[in-house]
Amino acid sequence: MLELIIFMLPPLMAALVISVIHAYFGIHVLQREIIFVDLSLAQIAAMGTTVGFLMGIHVEDGLSFLFSFGFVFLGAAIFALTRMRQQTIPQEAIIGIVYAIATAASILVADRAPGGAEHIKQILTGSILWVTWPAIWKSVAIYAIVGGLHWILRKKFILISEDYVRALAKMGLGVKFWDFLFYVSFGLVLVLSVRIAGVMLVFSFLIMPAAISRLFSTQWPAKLIIGWAVGLLASMIGLIVSYRFDLPSGPTIVCILGLFLILAGLLKAILFKPVQEVVALRVTQEVRAG
Repeated sequence: MLELIIFMLPPLMAALVISVIHAYFGIHVLQREIIFVDLSLAQIAAMGTTVGFLMGIHVEDGLSFLFSFGFVFLGAAIFALTRMRQQTIPQEAIIGIVYAIATAASILVADRAPGGAEHIKQILTGSILWVTWPAIWKSVAIYAIVGGLHWILRKKFILISEDYVRALAKMGLGVKFWDFLFYVSFGLVLVLSVRIAGVMLVFSFLIMPAAISRLFSTQWPAKLIIGWAVGLLASMIGLIVSYRFDLPSGPTIVCILGLFLILAGLLKAILFKPVQEVVALRVTQEVRAG
């Protein structure tokens, strides 16, 4: 039992810190209705890593991190500048186009690199089970800096996420800068998260806890607490199940998160159905009385 705890403690810690920061960003992403921005930015980061890999730079090298962040920086600029008051092309379409191009480019670059196919597989699935404590503490430090920045500037980021038109009226073209800062900070988090957990698990940590929290609350503090609780529980159960049945840890956690989302949807329907029926009955009575 002690051996299991010692072995599983680093991946559990990594999953927890990743889920905490991504639950927060996930609420913003759902509010902005840009669901696939995480996949797109993560794939852009992966493309930077792949270009570095082709040039002989190991994934764990610090220079590889700079390659990834450089590409993410450009992606953040694209997403900030292409968001308008009136969208001729929807923002989600632009995000999807960027994702497709980044994925195709990564495959083409990896095709020219020795071991490119294995490199692409690692980017998708990650290696959270073998994460080291130095990598975890490095991520914790950077996540804390990003989290502190977002706490200080929370009013601006929340305003832009909740009402972009009102943010434009209040801040003018300065909203582009704050949008860019949001995407850059988000991209920095993704560069670190994808290296540990892979694109698939990172996307799941971003969307599913935030989606579950949105089912039960509209208040930011409550949504954060629900999202963090879901990430914590899914990580613990997923890692235990993957160890017990010798399954890949990342996909196992993703499936547990998916199961939680289904159960949350059913619970929401059960809890709120009587309330909806009472409201509908009252409305009907008022209409008849009028």
